Amino acid sequence: MTSVALAVTDGMLHFELAIAHEVFASAPDAVTVPWYDLAVCGPGPVPFGPFRLEPDHGLDRLRDADTVIVPGWADIDVAPPAELVDAVRAAHAAGARVVSLCTGAFVLAAAGLLDGRRATTHWAHTDVLAARHPEVEVDPDVLYVDGGSVLTSAGKAAALDLCLHLVRLDHGSAIANTVARRLVVPPHRSGGQAQFVTAPVPAQDDHPLTALFPWVVERLDRPLTVEDLARRAGMSSRHLTRHFRAATGTTPLQWLLAQRIRRAQELLERTDDSVDAIATATGMGTATTLRRHFNRTLGVPPDSYRRTFRTRTGAMTSSP
Repeated sequence: MTSVALAVTDGMLHFELAIAHEVFASAPDAVTVPWYDLAVCGPGPVPFGPFRLEPDHGLDRLRDADTVIVPGWADIDVAPPAELVDAVRAAHAAGARVVSLCTGAFVLAAAGLLDGRRATTHWAHTDVLAARHPEVEVDPDVLYVDGGSVLTSAGKAAALDLCLHLVRLDHGSAIANTVARRLVVPPHRSGGQAQFVTAPVPAQDDHPLTALFPWVVERLDRPLTVEDLARRAGMSSRHLTRHFRAATGTTPLQWLLAQRIRRAQELLERTDDSVDAIATATGMGTATTLRRHFNRTLGVPPDSYRRTFRTRTGAMTSSP
């Protein structure tokens, strides 16, 4: 039997903790193999928003666990308690597999466990993690990173993806699939967390490009060029590129592609239009071009994206 310890202190997020507890506390009825021996470990009673948690053991129990899981850390601008950081570091030194869910990666980074490793966290905080810990190779796109003895997940639901991955590693795909069915979730999700990130469209009223952005978005079905955008903005292509980098952090063509991909996402979610029709509506030209850019940008093909995000309530609408 594999022992799993949840490391909890004041400042943890209850959603990620609940996910881990749901997966590792008890096996589905159809599973007959010995399940995990789960321990909830903390320094004492822990407040979780409107909830209160009574740990079964102290943080010193982490050293005896095969796997230590650190749930999300609520405020990344607040340093995690030294006793938690020390306990996680000691558990890893003792041979434990250490796992962070969502922003729990900041705890692992504080313990030095991510130094020289590839890791991830919630997409909204990957830049902060990378800036604060430059020795960590932060991957902002993936749902989770399996580094062997150290594993990290992206935000929220990606914590469940990583927990199912752990079950798959320990018990095989068939049992992981059984757990996923009990939770009514897919056993494995395609792509990375880029598919959940909204493409930036600056909204400063006094920005030189403010009027250009909506003009472009209304004409995504057309073969626009940098020269077209510069002419509309009343500036040279060189100045346009400089303003775009300052406002969006990217080039005009990269931003334009991001808007086309975003429009394709919306059409895949809200309509029954074919991939060919969506390619035309987004200025991609052909379904092959759309699939190539969509897959490269989001890490998942259009058809898979549609199955995941398609609106399931109310009638679907089709574009004329």
